[in-house]
Amino acid sequence: MVGKKSKWEDELGRWLKPFLDRLGHKARRRMCPLYISGLIGPGDRKSVQPMAARLAPGEYDQLHHFIADGVWDAAPLEAELLVQADRLVGGKDAVLVIDDTAMPKKGDRSVGVAPQYASSLGKTANCQTLVSLTLARGEVPVMVALRLFVPESWTSNPARLKRAGVPVEHRAARTKPEIALAEIDRVIASGVRFGCVLADSGYGSSGPWRYLQGTCHSEDIVGVEVVRRGRGSLA
Repeated sequence: MVGKKSKWEDELGRWLKPFLDRLGHKARRRMCPLYISGLIGPGDRKSVQPMAARLAPGEYDQLHHFIADGVWDAAPLEAELLVQADRLVGGKDAVLVIDDTAMPKKGDRSVGVAPQYASSLGKTANCQTLVSLTLARGEVPVMVALRLFVPESWTSNPARLKRAGVPVEHRAARTKPEIALAEIDRVIASGVRFGCVLADSGYGSSGPWRYLQGTCHSEDIVGVEVVRRGRGSLA
């Protein structure tokens, strides 16, 4: 793959261009396509060293710095993602889908990791949980937000948060519905077009969702928990 671009890499470059323009820094604009190509291209090992060996021999240090040490503002990229998502699938017949995404983990040092329900495993496990928002129309989904949920075992331990490098502004406890509502507000403020919000009962039954859903200028289709109170009676 070194020295010769394939068709999919050319297409990836065209798709990435508006995002690269938002990065600003020349080195970041060069390393970003390499890293994404390494993630989605051929090769079983997706860590930085083997990707650098396949795609950019001699540039391991630069690629590693881009991934591990670079400090940059993600907001411009997130804003561009919303623009491109709306261009691709936005419209009155689009839906905004709220869901959880779990990443199983070992150990206890990754931010937010704790024993909690892992949707990918269908059981409680040691994992990180993220709230996802996906804009979809027809059969085309585009994920537009992914926010880490930080459980109480972390937010109640300031020393642990500081040791892990969690920014001060992200140390307050927030439920997953509260995270989702904040992201819906951000999506709406950006001008993304959609007709309704879809979510399961984990969101639809929450107090913050029921109280604040009136601020969203769209229809909501959410699940709610039904409690059976005796024979033939539903709450």
